[in-house]
Amino acid sequence: MIVFAILGSLAAIGVLCWLLFTLAVFALPAFIGVSAGIWAHETGAGLLGAIVIGAVGAVIALGVGQLLLAILRPAWLKLLVALAFVAPAAIAGFHATHGIVKHTMPSETWQLVFSVIGAIAVAVTTFIRVTSLTPPGSTSRGVANA
Repeated sequence: MIVFAILGSLAAIGVLCWLLFTLAVFALPAFIGVSAGIWAHETGAGLLGAIVIGAVGAVIALGVGQLLLAILRPAWLKLLVALAFVAPAAIAGFHATHGIVKHTMPSETWQLVFSVIGAIAVAVTTFIRVTSLTPPGSTSRGVANA
C-alpha cells in the first residue's frame, strides 16, 4: 500500500509541474486580472463584479501582449514584451519549485539551487511559449500591400 502512496505522490507532483509549465505563460495576465479584481471589489463592485472585471483585465492583458508581439518590428521591443511575461513566470516557478523541494531535502543551499534551476526552466519554457503564440511573419505590412 505504501508503494501506491509513493507512486500517487510522484504522479501528483508530475501533474502539478506540468500544470505549472502550462499555466506559466498566463502569470502576468493572471496577476493583472487578480489586481483588477481586488481593486474592483475594494471600490464596491461586489464579488461578481470583481470576478468579471478581473477576467476582462486578464484577457485584455493577454490580448495586448500578443498584439504587441505581432505588430512590433524591432526585436528588442519584442524581447521586452516577452520579458514582461517571463519575469512573473520565473518568480512563480522559483516559489513553486521551492515549495516542492522544501519538503524533500533538508539543506537550504540545495533548496535554493534547485529553486533557481526550476525558475530558469519555467522562464525558458514561458519564453518559448510566448514567442510561439504569435505566428511568424505576422506584421501589419500585408494589409498595406494588399
